[in-house]
Amino acid sequence: MPTCGDSMRYDLKLKITYRYDGPTDRARNLLRLRPLSLDGVQTVDAARLEITPPPSERHEFRDFFGNHVCHVAWNTPITDLSVALHAQVRRFATATMTPSGLAFSDMAEALRTAHSLSPEAPHHFTAASPRLPQTAEIATFARDFVEPGRPVETLVRRLGHAIHERMIFDPHATTVTTPAAVAFAERRGVCQDFAHIMIVALRSLGIPAGYVSGFLRTYPPPGQPRLEGADAMHAWVRIWTGAKTGWIEFDPTNDQAAGEDYITVGVGRDYSDVAPVRGTMRSAGGQETAQAVDVIPKDSTA
Repeated sequence: MPTCGDSMRYDLKLKITYRYDGPTDRARNLLRLRPLSLDGVQTVDAARLEITPPPSERHEFRDFFGNHVCHVAWNTPITDLSVALHAQVRRFATATMTPSGLAFSDMAEALRTAHSLSPEAPHHFTAASPRLPQTAEIATFARDFVEPGRPVETLVRRLGHAIHERMIFDPHATTVTTPAAVAFAERRGVCQDFAHIMIVALRSLGIPAGYVSGFLRTYPPPGQPRLEGADAMHAWVRIWTGAKTGWIEFDPTNDQAAGEDYITVGVGRDYSDVAPVRGTMRSAGGQETAQAVDVIPKDSTA
Protein backbone atom coordinates (compact mmCIF):
# COMPACT_ATOMS: atom_id res chain seq x y z
CA MET A 1 0.00 0.00 0.00
CA PRO A 2 1.54 3.34 -0.96
CA THR A 3 2.50 5.62 1.90
CA CYS A 4 3.69 9.13 2.51
CA GLY A 5 5.75 10.63 5.28
CA ASP A 6 3.06 11.76 7.73
CA SER A 7 1.89 9.56 10.57
CA MET A 8 -0.56 9.53 13.46
CA ARG A 9 0.35 8.24 16.91
CA TYR A 10 -2.20 6.37 18.99
CA ASP A 11 -2.46 5.08 22.53
CA LEU A 12 -4.53 1.90 22.52
CA LYS A 13 -6.36 0.45 25.48
CA LEU A 14 -8.40 -2.73 25.34
CA LYS A 15 -9.97 -4.63 28.22
CA ILE A 16 -11.91 -7.87 27.92
CA THR A 17 -13.46 -9.44 31.01
CA TYR A 18 -15.15 -12.79 31.61
CA ARG A 19 -17.14 -13.84 34.65
CA TYR A 20 -18.14 -17.51 35.01
CA ASP A 21 -21.10 -18.91 36.94
CA GLY A 22 -18.94 -21.75 38.22
CA PRO A 23 -15.20 -22.29 38.61
CA THR A 24 -13.44 -23.58 35.51
CA ASP A 25 -11.77 -26.97 35.55
CA ARG A 26 -8.72 -25.95 33.52
CA ALA A 27 -8.78 -23.37 30.73
CA ARG A 28 -6.56 -22.69 27.72
CA ASN A 29 -6.69 -19.73 25.31
CA LEU A 30 -4.94 -18.24 22.29
CA LEU A 31 -4.96 -14.42 22.37
CA ARG A 32 -4.44 -12.42 19.18
CA LEU A 33 -4.63 -8.88 20.54
CA ARG A 34 -1.24 -7.25 20.04
CA PRO A 35 -1.00 -4.90 17.01
CA LEU A 36 1.42 -5.72 14.21
CA SER A 37 4.37 -3.72 12.95
CA LEU A 38 3.95 -3.56 9.17
CA ASP A 39 6.54 -2.04 6.84
CA GLY A 40 5.33 1.30 5.51
CA VAL A 41 1.96 0.96 7.25
CA GLN A 42 2.32 1.00 11.03
CA THR A 43 4.92 0.64 13.78
CA VAL A 44 4.30 -0.63 17.31
CA ASP A 45 6.44 1.46 19.67
CA ALA A 46 5.32 -0.40 22.81
CA ALA A 47 2.83 -3.11 23.76
CA ARG A 48 1.92 -4.86 27.00
CA LEU A 49 -0.64 -7.58 27.64
CA GLU A 50 -1.79 -7.97 31.25
CA ILE A 51 -3.72 -11.10 32.22
CA THR A 52 -5.51 -11.56 35.56
CA PRO A 53 -5.35 -13.97 37.30
CA PRO A 54 -1.83 -14.80 36.12
CA PRO A 55 -1.90 -17.95 33.98
CA SER A 56 -0.11 -21.14 34.99
CA GLU A 57 1.44 -21.25 31.52
CA ARG A 58 2.22 -18.43 29.11
CA HIS A 59 4.29 -18.22 25.94
CA GLU A 60 4.17 -16.10 22.80
CA PHE A 61 4.80 -16.91 19.16
CA ARG A 62 3.94 -15.87 15.60
CA ASP A 63 1.42 -17.84 13.55
CA PHE A 64 1.77 -18.60 9.84
CA PHE A 65 0.48 -15.16 8.80
CA GLY A 66 2.81 -13.37 11.21
CA ASN A 67 0.20 -12.48 13.82
CA HIS A 68 1.26 -12.21 17.47
CA VAL A 69 -0.22 -15.07 19.51
CA CYS A 70 -0.14 -15.35 23.30
CA HIS A 71 -0.88 -18.89 24.52
CA VAL A 72 -2.13 -19.02 28.12
CA ALA A 73 -3.46 -21.79 30.35
CA TRP A 74 -4.74 -22.13 33.92
CA ASN A 75 -4.26 -25.44 35.69
CA THR A 76 -6.28 -24.38 38.74
CA PRO A 77 -9.92 -23.22 38.88
CA ILE A 78 -10.75 -19.59 38.05
CA THR A 79 -14.07 -17.75 38.29
CA ASP A 80 -13.18 -14.64 36.31
CA LEU A 81 -10.66 -13.51 33.72
CA SER A 82 -9.39 -10.09 32.62
CA VAL A 83 -7.19 -9.35 29.60
CA ALA A 84 -5.88 -5.80 29.18
CA LEU A 85 -3.83 -4.47 26.27
CA HIS A 86 -1.86 -1.23 26.42
CA ALA A 87 -0.04 -0.22 23.24
CA GLN A 88 1.47 2.76 21.45
CA VAL A 89 1.23 2.61 17.66
CA ARG A 90 2.37 4.92 14.88
CA ARG A 91 0.10 4.65 11.81
CA PHE A 92 1.41 6.13 8.59
CA ALA A 93 -0.86 8.05 6.26
CA THR A 94 -1.72 6.03 3.18
CA ALA A 95 -2.50 7.28 -0.26
CA THR A 96 -6.03 6.86 -1.58
CA MET A 97 -6.72 3.72 -3.61
CA THR A 98 -5.62 4.51 -7.15
CA PRO A 99 -5.85 2.12 -10.10
CA SER A 100 -2.70 0.01 -10.55
CA GLY A 101 -3.35 -0.66 -14.19
CA LEU A 102 -4.07 -4.37 -13.62
CA ALA A 103 -7.37 -5.06 -15.31
CA PHE A 104 -9.76 -7.63 -13.92
CA SER A 105 -9.26 -9.71 -17.08
CA ASP A 106 -5.52 -9.93 -16.30
CA MET A 107 -5.91 -11.22 -12.74
CA ALA A 108 -5.72 -14.92 -13.66
CA GLU A 109 -2.41 -14.40 -15.47
CA ALA A 110 -1.05 -12.30 -12.59
CA LEU A 111 -1.83 -15.14 -10.20
CA ARG A 112 -0.29 -17.72 -12.52
CA THR A 113 3.00 -15.83 -12.53
CA ALA A 114 3.03 -15.21 -8.76
CA HIS A 115 5.25 -18.07 -7.61
CA SER A 116 5.75 -17.21 -3.92
CA LEU A 117 4.11 -19.30 -1.19
CA SER A 118 5.08 -16.90 1.61
CA PRO A 119 2.39 -15.78 4.08
CA GLU A 120 1.82 -12.73 1.85
CA ALA A 121 1.28 -14.83 -1.29
CA PRO A 122 -2.15 -14.29 -2.88
CA HIS A 123 -2.74 -18.02 -3.40
CA HIS A 124 -3.61 -18.50 0.29
CA PHE A 125 -6.59 -16.20 -0.17
CA THR A 126 -8.29 -17.44 -3.33
CA ALA A 127 -10.17 -20.55 -2.19
CA ALA A 128 -12.86 -21.26 0.40
CA SER A 129 -11.61 -21.04 3.99
CA PRO A 130 -12.85 -22.51 7.30
CA ARG A 131 -15.55 -19.90 7.88
CA LEU A 132 -16.19 -18.93 4.26
CA PRO A 133 -17.47 -21.64 1.91
CA GLN A 134 -18.40 -20.72 -1.63
CA THR A 135 -21.90 -19.22 -1.73
CA ALA A 136 -23.90 -19.16 -4.96
CA GLU A 137 -26.05 -16.18 -3.99
CA ILE A 138 -23.05 -14.00 -3.14
CA ALA A 139 -21.24 -15.11 -6.31
CA THR A 140 -24.25 -14.15 -8.43
CA PHE A 141 -24.35 -10.76 -6.70
CA ALA A 142 -20.63 -10.22 -7.34
CA ARG A 143 -20.81 -10.91 -11.08
CA ASP A 144 -22.81 -7.72 -11.62
CA PHE A 145 -19.68 -5.68 -10.89
CA VAL A 146 -17.36 -7.32 -13.40
CA GLU A 147 -15.99 -5.05 -16.12
CA PRO A 148 -13.12 -7.03 -17.68
CA GLY A 149 -11.14 -4.06 -18.95
CA ARG A 150 -11.44 -1.94 -15.80
CA PRO A 151 -8.83 -1.93 -12.98
CA VAL A 152 -9.36 -4.33 -10.08
CA GLU A 153 -9.46 -1.37 -7.65
CA THR A 154 -12.49 -0.01 -9.47
CA LEU A 155 -14.34 -3.29 -9.00
CA VAL A 156 -13.33 -3.34 -5.32
CA ARG A 157 -14.75 0.13 -4.71
CA ARG A 158 -17.99 -0.58 -6.55
CA LEU A 159 -18.51 -3.92 -4.81
CA GLY A 160 -17.66 -2.50 -1.37
CA HIS A 161 -20.08 0.39 -1.93
CA ALA A 162 -22.85 -2.01 -2.99
CA ILE A 163 -22.40 -4.14 0.14
CA HIS A 164 -22.49 -0.99 2.26
CA GLU A 165 -25.73 0.06 0.57
CA ARG A 166 -27.34 -3.38 0.69
CA MET A 167 -26.53 -4.24 4.30
CA ILE A 168 -27.92 -2.66 7.47
CA PHE A 169 -25.53 -2.44 10.41
CA ASP A 170 -27.35 -4.22 13.22
CA PRO A 171 -25.37 -5.49 16.25
CA HIS A 172 -28.30 -7.65 17.33
CA ALA A 173 -28.88 -9.45 14.02
CA THR A 174 -25.93 -11.85 14.03
CA THR A 175 -23.45 -13.58 16.32
CA VAL A 176 -19.78 -14.37 15.89
CA THR A 177 -20.72 -17.74 14.33
CA THR A 178 -23.34 -16.51 11.83
CA PRO A 179 -22.48 -17.70 8.30
CA ALA A 180 -21.86 -15.00 5.68
CA ALA A 181 -24.67 -16.47 3.55
CA VAL A 182 -27.19 -15.92 6.35
CA ALA A 183 -26.13 -12.32 7.00
CA PHE A 184 -26.24 -11.65 3.26
CA ALA A 185 -29.74 -13.12 2.90
CA GLU A 186 -31.05 -11.10 5.85
CA ARG A 187 -29.14 -7.96 4.80
CA ARG A 188 -28.08 -7.29 8.38
CA GLY A 189 -24.98 -7.73 10.44
CA VAL A 190 -21.85 -6.17 11.89
CA CYS A 191 -18.40 -5.40 10.52
CA GLN A 192 -17.38 -9.07 10.61
CA ASP A 193 -20.35 -9.94 8.39
CA PHE A 194 -19.70 -7.07 5.95
CA ALA A 195 -16.07 -8.18 5.63
CA HIS A 196 -16.93 -11.86 5.22
CA ILE A 197 -19.50 -11.13 2.50
CA MET A 198 -17.02 -9.01 0.56
CA ILE A 199 -14.31 -11.68 0.83
CA VAL A 200 -16.64 -14.41 -0.48
CA ALA A 201 -17.73 -12.12 -3.33
CA LEU A 202 -14.17 -11.27 -4.39
CA ARG A 203 -12.93 -14.86 -4.20
CA SER A 204 -15.87 -15.99 -6.34
CA LEU A 205 -14.45 -13.70 -9.05
CA GLY A 206 -10.93 -15.06 -8.69
CA ILE A 207 -9.64 -12.05 -6.75
CA PRO A 208 -7.55 -12.93 -3.63
CA ALA A 209 -9.10 -11.43 -0.49
CA GLY A 210 -8.40 -11.76 3.22
CA TYR A 211 -9.71 -10.64 6.60
CA VAL A 212 -8.17 -7.89 8.75
CA SER A 213 -8.86 -7.52 12.46
CA GLY A 214 -7.94 -4.37 14.30
CA PHE A 215 -9.02 -1.05 15.73
CA LEU A 216 -10.77 1.90 14.13
CA ARG A 217 -10.54 5.39 15.51
CA THR A 218 -14.05 6.80 15.91
CA TYR A 219 -15.18 10.39 16.18
CA PRO A 220 -17.74 11.79 18.65
CA PRO A 221 -20.65 13.88 17.34
CA PRO A 222 -19.76 17.57 16.78
CA GLY A 223 -19.46 19.39 20.08
CA GLN A 224 -19.50 16.18 22.14
CA PRO A 225 -16.54 14.82 24.16
CA ARG A 226 -14.94 11.46 23.48
CA LEU A 227 -16.44 8.67 25.54
CA GLU A 228 -14.08 6.31 27.30
CA GLY A 229 -14.45 2.79 25.93
CA ALA A 230 -16.59 3.94 23.01
CA ASP A 231 -14.33 2.49 20.32
CA ALA A 232 -14.49 -1.16 19.35
CA MET A 233 -12.51 -3.81 17.57
CA HIS A 234 -13.21 -3.69 13.87
CA ALA A 235 -12.87 -5.81 10.72
CA TRP A 236 -12.18 -4.96 7.10
CA VAL A 237 -10.84 -6.57 3.91
CA ARG A 238 -7.45 -6.82 2.21
CA ILE A 239 -7.34 -7.41 -1.53
CA TRP A 240 -4.46 -8.44 -3.80
CA THR A 241 -4.40 -6.28 -6.92
CA GLY A 242 -1.33 -7.63 -8.69
CA ALA A 243 2.43 -7.65 -8.20
CA LYS A 244 2.76 -3.90 -8.79
CA THR A 245 0.33 -2.67 -6.13
CA GLY A 246 0.20 -5.74 -3.90
CA TRP A 247 -2.35 -5.63 -1.11
CA ILE A 248 -4.84 -2.81 -0.61
CA GLU A 249 -7.47 -2.55 2.14
CA PHE A 250 -11.13 -1.58 2.04
CA ASP A 251 -13.76 -1.24 4.76
CA PRO A 252 -17.24 -2.13 3.40
CA THR A 253 -18.90 -1.28 6.71
CA ASN A 254 -17.94 2.37 6.25
CA ASP A 255 -17.55 2.35 2.45
CA GLN A 256 -13.98 3.63 2.40
CA ALA A 257 -10.35 2.65 1.95
CA ALA A 258 -8.61 1.77 5.21
CA GLY A 259 -6.32 4.70 6.04
CA GLU A 260 -4.60 6.20 9.04
CA ASP A 261 -7.63 5.71 11.31
CA TYR A 262 -7.17 1.93 11.04
CA ILE A 263 -4.76 -0.09 13.21
CA THR A 264 -4.08 -3.70 12.24
CA VAL A 265 -3.95 -6.46 14.85
CA GLY A 266 -4.16 -9.55 12.66
CA VAL A 267 -4.61 -10.79 9.10
CA GLY A 268 -5.91 -14.13 7.86
CA ARG A 269 -8.27 -15.94 5.54
CA ASP A 270 -11.33 -15.22 7.70
CA TYR A 271 -12.28 -14.52 11.32
CA SER A 272 -11.18 -17.98 12.46
CA ASP A 273 -7.54 -17.08 11.74
CA VAL A 274 -7.59 -13.88 13.81
CA ALA A 275 -10.17 -14.39 16.58
CA PRO A 276 -9.02 -12.15 19.47
CA VAL A 277 -9.72 -14.84 22.09
CA ARG A 278 -10.03 -18.50 21.22
CA GLY A 279 -9.72 -21.54 23.43
CA THR A 280 -11.32 -24.25 25.51
CA MET A 281 -12.46 -24.57 29.11
CA ARG A 282 -14.61 -26.83 31.30
CA SER A 283 -17.14 -25.25 33.61
CA ALA A 284 -20.76 -25.42 34.75
CA GLY A 285 -23.28 -22.68 34.00
CA GLY A 286 -23.00 -19.64 31.79
CA GLN A 287 -20.66 -16.70 31.53
CA GLU A 288 -20.77 -12.93 31.16
CA THR A 289 -18.31 -10.96 29.05
CA ALA A 290 -17.64 -7.28 28.44
CA GLN A 291 -15.24 -5.36 26.22
CA ALA A 292 -14.01 -1.77 26.26
CA VAL A 293 -11.68 -0.18 23.69
CA ASP A 294 -10.07 3.25 23.53
CA VAL A 295 -8.17 4.49 20.46
CA ILE A 296 -6.66 7.75 21.67
CA PRO A 297 -4.96 9.93 19.03
CA LYS A 298 -1.80 11.75 20.06
CA ASP A 299 -0.01 14.43 18.07
CA SER A 300 0.49 14.02 14.31
CA THR A 301 4.07 13.77 13.11
CA ALA A 302 5.81 14.46 9.82
